[in-house]
Amino acid sequence: MLDMLQRRRGNGLRALVLAPTRELALQIETSLRAYGRYLSLRSSVVLGGVSMSGQVSALRKRPDILVATPGRLLDLIRQRHVRLDEVEILVLDEADRMLDMGFIHDVRTIVSEIPTVRQTLLFSATLSSEIAGLACDMLKNPVSVATTPPASVAVKVDQKVLFVDQADKGSLLVDILQGSDVRRALVFTRTKHRADRVMRHLSRNGISADAIHSNKSQNGRQRSLAAFDKGRITVLVATDIVARGIDVDGISHVINYELPNDAESYVHRVGRTARAGAAGIALSFCDASEILMLKGIEKLIQHELPAAEEHAFHSTVVASLHKQGTGASERPAHWQSFSPRGRFGRRPGRLGR
Repeated sequence: MLDMLQRRRGNGLRALVLAPTRELALQIETSLRAYGRYLSLRSSVVLGGVSMSGQVSALRKRPDILVATPGRLLDLIRQRHVRLDEVEILVLDEADRMLDMGFIHDVRTIVSEIPTVRQTLLFSATLSSEIAGLACDMLKNPVSVATTPPASVAVKVDQKVLFVDQADKGSLLVDILQGSDVRRALVFTRTKHRADRVMRHLSRNGISADAIHSNKSQNGRQRSLAAFDKGRITVLVATDIVARGIDVDGISHVINYELPNDAESYVHRVGRTARAGAAGIALSFCDASEILMLKGIEKLIQHELPAAEEHAFHSTVVASLHKQGTGASERPAHWQSFSPRGRFGRRPGRLGR
C-alpha cells in the first residue's frame, strides 16, 4: 500500500485503515511510520477517549493515510472535519471484531462516503456468514487468501488446562507467576472488575502488575501497555480488549484466569505468545462452572487440552466433571475468589514443586 501511494502522488487523504480498538489503531499507525520512514507520506490516527482538537489539527495537515476507529471517525465526518471522497484504498482490519463490537453499521456508513472505485482489503481472523456477507457487499470479485487453518494455535504454544476450585485460583496464579521461568505474562479475565481485583492481589503479593480494560482512560491504557512493553511491569491483567492485534515481544506466558465465553477468543488470547517463531506457554484455569466453556474450546481447536495436575491446587472434582463431560450450570457453593475482605483462597503454593 505504501509503495502504491508513493508512486501515485496525490494531495489529500488517499488511504483509510479502520480498526476496532484504540490500541490496534495506535499500533497500526506506529507501524506505518516505521515502514514509511523514508517515504514522503504522512499518516495520522483518530480514536476516541482523547480530545478531538489535536486530531482535527492533524487532519488539517492533509495526511495521505488515516488510521481510525469507526466511532470517532464518524463523529469527525458528521462535523465536517474530514472528507473521504478521494480515498483510493480502504483497509478493514479485524473485521470480525468490529462485527462483534457492534461497529458494522458505523462501518457501512463510513464506506458509503468513499468512492466505489477503490481497492478494498478486508482482514478477519474468522469467516462467519456475517463477515462473508460484509465482504460480498464491499468487495468486487475479491481474491481470498487464507494464511492459517481456522481456529489454529501456533505449534510452539505449550497449552495446558489446570483444574482448580474457584476459591484457589488467586493462590495458584501467584504460585505460577513467582516461578523463575515467567519473563512476561498476560493474564486474562472476563470482566474489568475482576481484572482490577486480580491486579491488586498480585501487587499485594509482590508481583509488579497493572490492569487494562475499557474503564480506563485512553491515556491510562497506553501507559499500562507501554509499561508492559518496556518491562517496567511483569504482568498485565486484561480483558479481551487486548486479545487481538497487540504485538508485545517476549510474552512467555498467557494465563486464562477465567475462560472466555466465546471459544474463538481463546485462540486470540493464546496467540499473544509464541510470536515470530518463539516458544510460549498458555495455561488455562478451569473451575466447575467453566467445564462447558472448556468443552467448547476443545471442540473448536479439535483436540483436548492436556491437563497439568502437578500443582498444589489441583481439583480432582473439577477434573472428574471434565471427564464426565458435565459442568456446573450455576455457581457452586464455594464460589469465593475473594472473601469479603478481598483475599484469595489459601496461601500460595508452588506449581510443580
